[in-house]
Amino acid sequence: MQWRMKDLVTNPFRFGALALDESFTDREGERKGLVSDIRNGQDVVLYAPRRLGKSSLVWNAAQVAAADGILVAQVDLMTTPTKERLAAALATTIFEQIASPLERVKETALAPFRRLQVQPTVTVEDDGSYAFSFQFGRGASDIDATLERLFRLPGELAGARGRRAALVMDEFQQVVEIDLGLPNLMRSVFQQQPEIAHVYLGSRRHVMESIFSDRNEPFWRSAKTIELGPIEPAAFAPFLVRRFDATGKSVSARAVAAVLDRTSGHPYATQELCYFLWERTPGGAEAGEDQVLPALDDVLRSEHAHFSLLWEDCSTNQKLVLEALAQEEGRPFSVEFRRRFGLGPATNVQRALRTLERREIVAGERGLYRIVEPFLADWLRGRR
Repeated sequence: MQWRMKDLVTNPFRFGALALDESFTDREGERKGLVSDIRNGQDVVLYAPRRLGKSSLVWNAAQVAAADGILVAQVDLMTTPTKERLAAALATTIFEQIASPLERVKETALAPFRRLQVQPTVTVEDDGSYAFSFQFGRGASDIDATLERLFRLPGELAGARGRRAALVMDEFQQVVEIDLGLPNLMRSVFQQQPEIAHVYLGSRRHVMESIFSDRNEPFWRSAKTIELGPIEPAAFAPFLVRRFDATGKSVSARAVAAVLDRTSGHPYATQELCYFLWERTPGGAEAGEDQVLPALDDVLRSEHAHFSLLWEDCSTNQKLVLEALAQEEGRPFSVEFRRRFGLGPATNVQRALRTLERREIVAGERGLYRIVEPFLADWLRGRR
């Protein structure tokens, strides 16, 4: 019998990349609200720890908005360490996602970019897409003028055709790393674009809060704030069952409960654990509760190299704090907690936590801290 790709049964769980289409986990309420904000031209700041699904949520919301005729350009500031690289990324996404859909002729779509203060180099990639680049060495005022023009383009291009547009900026906290004057430049343009939805995504909460909640900053109270948390078990459980069922396997209610108890509804962690649980389940069989811990062992083996590098990059005080929090979420500054886990002076703990928070390994609120890196606490407990 001739082999066909569609006959191949593949693992239905995805981690490490965007959760798209069927892999997108239930966040219907958040997606509906975000789509409405984009339609209305409402600026939104969305923050959550890494790997909690904010990029997947926004990508899915953008697809729904695009189906309604809204033009959505997206740029990841993590990949743009300089203003020149940011200009190149902006020009590329605005051309591909806004200018090209509005103009059938590529040269016509390119025309606005030919009038920039700093002329870009435009190359055609092997797949037919266009890439923009800007040379280093131009004066700061020239590249600032170019960025300002690029920030204005989505509104001008879409508005000229009676269309709405949105600009999505992932890892927006990097804006202060690129240039301290960039927030002022952005805000001066964005506040004149009520018809454009600006969506700011960030994973470093304290930096995002300083950008949007400090009255001395240009973005103070300029956007609706959404904090993304884990997915409630009642919403997540049916998704897991459906994903098993879709591939001819099943999963018991007790196994689902054990998975969600272990991951606390963290999307990345849940998909990763279920990936290995599905792999351990034979075709046509049911995944049981007794298979969850072996699947967790598979996860920890898979993550061992990552966790080992993370551990090696920690100072002695950071390691002590992590080992303590792996045993018990708590208040590391308290005398009793420090005494019980041998953490030393509160100043040492404070320095360690400040670095671990900046690296997005732990998170704290009102003095209560926990490890947020998925499965790191399990890995640390296994070291003892």
